[in-house]
Amino acid sequence: MKLQKIVNRLQKLHPKEIDLSLDRIKNLCKKLGNPQDKIKAISVVGTNGKQSTINALFTILKESKIKCNVYTSPHIQKINERYIFDNEQLEDEKLAHLFEEVEKINDNQQITFFEILTACYFFEAAKYPDNINLIEAGLFHRFDATNILKNNLASIVCSISKDHLDWLPKDQQTIEKIVFEKTSSLLNSNIIISKQNSIDTTECIKETISNNSSKKLYFNEDFTYSNGENGFFYYEDKFGGLKLPLPNILGEFQLENISTAIAALRQINISIKDEDIKNGIVNIKSIARLQEIKSGKLKNLIKNNRLLLDGSHNEDGSRVLNEYLQTLNCRKHVILGMMRSKDHEKYISYFKDITSLTTIDIPNQPNAISGEKLKEKFKNIPNVQYKKSIKEAIQSISFEEDDLLIITGSLYLSGEFLNLN
Repeated sequence: MKLQKIVNRLQKLHPKEIDLSLDRIKNLCKKLGNPQDKIKAISVVGTNGKQSTINALFTILKESKIKCNVYTSPHIQKINERYIFDNEQLEDEKLAHLFEEVEKINDNQQITFFEILTACYFFEAAKYPDNINLIEAGLFHRFDATNILKNNLASIVCSISKDHLDWLPKDQQTIEKIVFEKTSSLLNSNIIISKQNSIDTTECIKETISNNSSKKLYFNEDFTYSNGENGFFYYEDKFGGLKLPLPNILGEFQLENISTAIAALRQINISIKDEDIKNGIVNIKSIARLQEIKSGKLKNLIKNNRLLLDGSHNEDGSRVLNEYLQTLNCRKHVILGMMRSKDHEKYISYFKDITSLTTIDIPNQPNAISGEKLKEKFKNIPNVQYKKSIKEAIQSISFEEDDLLIITGSLYLSGEFLNLN
């Protein structure tokens, strides 16, 4: 309860949830002794795949006995997920103490919630100067609170697509503008560009960072992978090839993210053995990213049928999710809840041959679209219905043997499911 009370106070330090600027975070970090200047970091930007790429980096580094600090957002179930130091998630008491310490130094100055959370991360991370920090950029990047580092080991550019368009002027809601916001201020070090969803996007990134003096590695030009047989895939870059076991996470896109993580770690020349990579990628923990749920109260409602939880919420996320679903020969039922600002029609357009679609409300999220309004948008889709809750939605579906249930559309919905389950 103490931690939640502090979080509630921090959320009230600025009237807006997001106010794109670097001034407030820089002023607070100056009071904190500029801790961001005292850490070694790999920055991860993009629209999709950031969390998966960080998970791969983290597990490989742990196998190499290299300690990490990790900063990601948003959290799925509890805010502690955003704060990993010395390979361990910060406990409630320590996190509450950290928040109180930074809150006192901030002295009630106006600052957004994400900005003060980021300042707290930098403040704690500076206590571990030998650790590698894996830092996920938030909205866009150019004016994101994480973008106050003066140097880093590398910047990873994950797949970039249209998302968060409501934060851009109507005449600037383009992929070119999003690429500019995410990549134009990358630091001069190493830039590793993951597979993009189109050649045009890759070319746009190349043009935007053309004057950046970093060493640049592009997927399919400087590193790549290919599918093998018997549970293996093949990775290759200038350092040579690796025959690797398939990871313990689902989806072809995960091989793209894992390959990008490997390319980054081999490029920055830290002591990672091939065996560390092999052991790391079969131990990746992935929450709400094509996560198969195998037990729990809600899972019990569908007995032996498979249940997948996926927090994808934009068109590119829907595309890669459905590339995986198309490899499965079974009836598929979808439960969907989304935020109001998303392109709902574009998201659902990638779903083919689904047996049923149930829209639901996302509780305690004022910016979510109601399940009833979502259903109205999809009224031309066969077998669409609305139910108020996840439990009601599951109970309303007529399952046959070997059917699959997918719960998707929002990380907030994923968190709600995991808490209830």
